[in-house]
Amino acid sequence: MKYVILIGDGMGDYPCLDLGGRTPLAAAPTPNLDFMAQNGLLGLARTVPPSMTPGSDVAIMSLMGYQPQGLLTGRGPLEAAAKKLDFSPMELIFRLNFVTLKFSPGRVSLCNHAAGNISTTEAEELLDALRKKLPLGPGYYLYPGIGYRHLLLWPDPAPDQAPSYPPHDYRDQDIGGLLSDPAAREIMNLVRASWPILEHHPVNKKRRARNLPSANSIWLWGQGKRVEVKTYLERWGLTGAAISAVDLIRGLGVITGLETPVIPGATGWLDTNYQGKVEATLEALSRLDLAVLHFEGPDEASHQGELASKLQAIADFDAKIVGPLLRALPDFGSFRILAACDHFTPLKIKTHVADPVPFLIYGQPTLPGSPSGRAYTEANAAATGLLVEPGAALSGLFFGPEK
Repeated sequence: MKYVILIGDGMGDYPCLDLGGRTPLAAAPTPNLDFMAQNGLLGLARTVPPSMTPGSDVAIMSLMGYQPQGLLTGRGPLEAAAKKLDFSPMELIFRLNFVTLKFSPGRVSLCNHAAGNISTTEAEELLDALRKKLPLGPGYYLYPGIGYRHLLLWPDPAPDQAPSYPPHDYRDQDIGGLLSDPAAREIMNLVRASWPILEHHPVNKKRRARNLPSANSIWLWGQGKRVEVKTYLERWGLTGAAISAVDLIRGLGVITGLETPVIPGATGWLDTNYQGKVEATLEALSRLDLAVLHFEGPDEASHQGELASKLQAIADFDAKIVGPLLRALPDFGSFRILAACDHFTPLKIKTHVADPVPFLIYGQPTLPGSPSGRAYTEANAAATGLLVEPGAALSGLFFGPEK
């Protein structure tokens, strides 16, 4: 049996007036997802426990069959795992975003959580400047990532009780209160120290000349300590691979014992290397039991409030990833596909919410309880009356009992 988990990050949404009351998932052309939902098991899963903040770290850990409570301390250490970074149990790893701030009298606004999807090459130049000029003491290290996503190691003693403010939660809002939060003083001091270094950097001068958002600040969040879990091999006797442009998912792959191939041209946005992801998935399945394939595009479009981009991302996910895999998998014999969004990212609020997400399970042979006869939408999934709670319990339906 071959297993595939397909994650369309942030696909879930609320009805949109501009779509005649439909959601983007209902409005976008998704014939392959619809076919699998109609001929497979369809329902909702609560991927974000009530006690936890909705985010891809929590939700995707659930979709991969792992309970995040008591294990997950922040996305930083997961992204560090993707880079095979070695750090002590007492050290913190922060996610470091490049962001765009707007300064006006009496107000600082967070305009763009991704600095206009700054390129990796541009970001590396900015990181070099920060390494030289940011007031970091011994034991602090800046690690490059992809695009706007990077890491900072904070040595012990670390501010592990400081709040974490995900920047995508504060787009177009006044963040003066966050910057002056006494509980986050050490963190925000570094944020402020980045401003003069970045403002006049040649990278940002060139971006402004092209009318692109300036990466004029860092933002530290998602801090946490090292995470250890049982692997897929230990739990189900399965080998596998995690395919994604995003270090968060590749880090989840590392800690769960999966291979994490680097896909050239995988960007986490609409211009990602779809064919490369599909080819990597099929190559992994030729040797291994499981492939987890993640696509970031719908989530990024939602954070930016771009309806057209979200519709395109969902359509491309279906046509360029789901379709080719669905056509290829029968060549492997028996197979099973779990397709889901990790969380809702509604366009109207541009951030994550904890609503249960629509999922489908399709395969050969078919599962008990299927076919649903319904297309893959939020409303149709809710109408089945099936709610898997907690979301990690999907693994029982998908993989079967543990060893």
